[in-house]
Amino acid sequence: MQATANGTEERTDWNATNWARAEQSVRNLRQRIFRASQQGDHRKAASLQKLMLRSHSNALVSVRRVTQVNAGKNTPGVDKVLVKTPEERARLVSLLGQYQPWRVKPARRVYIPKANGKMRPLGIPTMIDRAMQAVMKNALEPYWEAQFEISSYGFRPGRGCHDAIARIYNIARPNKRKKWVLDADIEGAFDNIGHEALLKALGPAPGRELIRQWLKAGYVEVGELHATEAGTPQGGVISPLLANIVFHGMEKALGVRYKTQGELVGPRALVRYADDFVVFCESESDAQAAKAEISAWFAERGLRLSPSKTRIVHLTDGFDFLGYNIRHYRAEKTSRSGWKLLIKPSRKSQEAIRKKLRDEWRSLKGHNVSQVLIRLNPIIRGWANYFRIGVSKHVFYTLDAFMFRRCVRYVKHRHPNKSFKWCREKYWGKLRRGRDNHWVFGDKRTNAHLLMFGWTPIVRHVLIQGRASPDDPSLQEYWSERRKVKIADLPPRQRDLAKKQKGLCPVCRTPLVNGEELHEHHQVWRSRGGGNERENIRLLHLYCHQQIHGAKARDA
Repeated sequence: MQATANGTEERTDWNATNWARAEQSVRNLRQRIFRASQQGDHRKAASLQKLMLRSHSNALVSVRRVTQVNAGKNTPGVDKVLVKTPEERARLVSLLGQYQPWRVKPARRVYIPKANGKMRPLGIPTMIDRAMQAVMKNALEPYWEAQFEISSYGFRPGRGCHDAIARIYNIARPNKRKKWVLDADIEGAFDNIGHEALLKALGPAPGRELIRQWLKAGYVEVGELHATEAGTPQGGVISPLLANIVFHGMEKALGVRYKTQGELVGPRALVRYADDFVVFCESESDAQAAKAEISAWFAERGLRLSPSKTRIVHLTDGFDFLGYNIRHYRAEKTSRSGWKLLIKPSRKSQEAIRKKLRDEWRSLKGHNVSQVLIRLNPIIRGWANYFRIGVSKHVFYTLDAFMFRRCVRYVKHRHPNKSFKWCREKYWGKLRRGRDNHWVFGDKRTNAHLLMFGWTPIVRHVLIQGRASPDDPSLQEYWSERRKVKIADLPPRQRDLAKKQKGLCPVCRTPLVNGEELHEHHQVWRSRGGGNERENIRLLHLYCHQQIHGAKARDA
């Protein structure tokens, strides 16, 4: 150990880190914080949160996430510093132990395109600020997970868009009474959150002053420093959690009530995903009242509803939420109520995927068919997996027809002097094992083929139970079963390996499907005679795989 101004600093050998032990240590602390918060023992929870902030394992896990896993790992802050090597990561872990609140640097302002064509501002913190925010998040998140409302689904562990849509399905069925919907949009939510309101909601939490520094750090744009008097920087690791803390309490403000078992009672229901939310009411007048009440509640937090994007609709008119369209359709012959609820991909979602695929096809002109498959298959798989929980088969088939036309255009452009019969023999065939389809597009030499949207089965999503959280130590079996659902999103070969491993990486013992890239590892290396049999292959996270090979190379 090496002495520092703030205590002790552990020497870190990044390549020799025992990730299973580090992850288990962080997981145990998170569970203890959750349990203390759940029991109302706030003093114990605060003590455990301080322990988490000092935890070397938490520093290791946080640095790994921001430098190797997160999408922004290749984007520097205002100091233009990136952390790429094991030595630099080890140094960053050491720096976190010496971190002081007054060293916070302003964020770097960048812009990314929004779905509506406008630009969204992002604040990119420095790498050390991102790592410290990840450390802080592990201390704060389990405490708030025990407090957050049932209706909140955005940016929370174990919850997602599919849970929000499944919740809407339960509320909006034709045999229910809540048929009027406040479809609301908060104007510049992340940019206008009041700092004092956020800090008041946060309470006397450990690290509160450090959070204040992040909020007040400002941003640099074109070399000029700008102050931030409101808002949380979109791009910060901790920003989604802070936004959820600000929005916590919406159910109470709207008067949403539950029975002891979590069943809704009363005339209103709320479903929220981050700053997107809908309120279900039994009458139009109550929806108007709900709009007034929630507007007043938001005003206290420096926010307001967008007049042009907020509307009150009946379910027979329908509304869009998280890419889906939710609407009641007439069905006198098939339903007792005379109506049926259909949740389908929205028109905007369909237009967006067509545009994305069209742009990809255009950029692939001149590329061989293998590059086409590499670029397009992940897009098709991801979109189909997201919309497979809705009434999407018809949309899938129309997209397959669209893709067939694009395939024909690609082939004609690539072989302008060949007949279509020749092109068909070269590019189309019965390439999908187990399907009697002779029009599968692909590479006949390797049997690699373009996926079809229609191959994705429609699967009803199982809604998460009440307040269930991965940080609840009493629900480990429940979460083990839910991990199996995530495995279905993987390609077939990886799916089989993941099922065999019960959804866990054998090196770090964390869920395989957590945002990290996955690699296949040969237990007996191919260079040493190992084969491609399933018994010899394990599915690992990319950096777990690299660590194994790095250790073996050093030992050789």
